[in-house]
Amino acid sequence: MVSGTGVDLLWMTLYQHAFRSFLPWDEPHRSSFRTLNMLKSTTASMKPAEVEKKWIHIDAEGVVVGRLATFIANRLRGKHLPTYTPHVDMGDYVIVTNVDKVVFTGKKNTDKVYYRHTGHPGGIKQTTPEKVLNGRFPERVLEKAVERMLPKESPLARKQMTHLRLFAGAAHEHEAQQPLTIDFKSASPKNTRSA
Repeated sequence: MVSGTGVDLLWMTLYQHAFRSFLPWDEPHRSSFRTLNMLKSTTASMKPAEVEKKWIHIDAEGVVVGRLATFIANRLRGKHLPTYTPHVDMGDYVIVTNVDKVVFTGKKNTDKVYYRHTGHPGGIKQTTPEKVLNGRFPERVLEKAVERMLPKESPLARKQMTHLRLFAGAAHEHEAQQPLTIDFKSASPKNTRSA
């Protein structure tokens, strides 16, 4: 393109007109540049002092273990909140009653195997959910399911696990906290085992 021609001047004029609103040094259009800066948003990062914890209560009678465990893990971490901050303990306290009456889908109650090791050579032990639920500590089934859905080897996850209170019967000892009861069973038809 030859400099000084009418076509060259036309292109220069169009270029200046198109990009004038983005130039900060252009006095008449400074307000539009400020407007662009105001449209930027920042991510909210909560501080521990700003967190308000709630108490919730869930009745686990007839509820599928895995679906309940994912719900509890999300509530313990605080992922249900729009201000979720990964490094801050901002989850709720969760009270679960009737933990001994949870159910599994399919044949997991008898076929699923839990392994643990005593630490001694040849000390591998195994058990099934049916044996654990009928044993002395039926709450361990749900406790281990939730624990394995939280971040591993994390001090924050260990602290969040202390906010989970499990009870084998229908009664619990946290009435003074006035927990909000969540009807998890009727939230979805998949939350209960179909006969």
